[in-house]
Amino acid sequence: MRATGRRAGPVAAAALAGLIGCSGSLPPLRGQIAVGRDGYAVVVAGAGDLYAVRAQGGPVVPITFSRVAELRPRLSPDGGRIAFLRGISVADSTPASVWIMNLETGGERSVTLPKAAGRPERLGWQGDGTELVIAATGGLYRVDGRGGAAAAPVETAARAAAESSLAVMLGEPVFARVVPCSSPANLCVVGDSGTPGPLAAGARDAARWGPDSVAFLVGDAIEVRPLGSGRARRIEWSGLPGQARQLTAFAGRADTTSAGPP
Repeated sequence: MRATGRRAGPVAAAALAGLIGCSGSLPPLRGQIAVGRDGYAVVVAGAGDLYAVRAQGGPVVPITFSRVAELRPRLSPDGGRIAFLRGISVADSTPASVWIMNLETGGERSVTLPKAAGRPERLGWQGDGTELVIAATGGLYRVDGRGGAAAAPVETAARAAAESSLAVMLGEPVFARVVPCSSPANLCVVGDSGTPGPLAAGARDAARWGPDSVAFLVGDAIEVRPLGSGRARRIEWSGLPGQARQLTAFAGRADTTSAGPP
């Protein structure tokens, strides 16, 4: 884990691009995962880099290689882009900026937040991925996920939909969302009744796995559980530096993956 320090000054901020290293220079998943087709998951591990693993498991594929922490990743609904937060500096992993990477090209761009936004905290893709929602200490903001550079405040009438994009919503149409249980290290679901029900014990960091399944971290693996009938399965990996955290997932095209055992 990176130690927490003071906010970077102007000189350190100007040097941030140099600290990012080779991230974004080449498509990180080329030859490993077919972007937009194969099912895969992304987690944060080690000192704060992003790693991908295929739905069938196996060796992890590094996505970022920077010396600045990447946090809170969120894959777009089509699996082709990933949004994430970057820390202030090498010494301080406090989220400071929002980035979007095109996983087909390897190119990445930063999102400009208004000064009033404060510190970014969470991300979510709205609808088909045309907009990225950013929850910051100063409110909710949105940016065109396909090429926009500057974020704007979310209008009052659109706040409910924006907040939903930040949650782990289950089903299609949506019938529930995943929330932490009152008991530590357990996950629950909340439906129309508003009363939480148990989902999984000893689990953390849930993610939507297509319209009919949910995924979450259990120990050193990912569990994918169908919302209806069927068996849960485990995705095992190798080569991950330390414990995984902050899961996000793309279930793959319906004709290439399923919620059952591989």
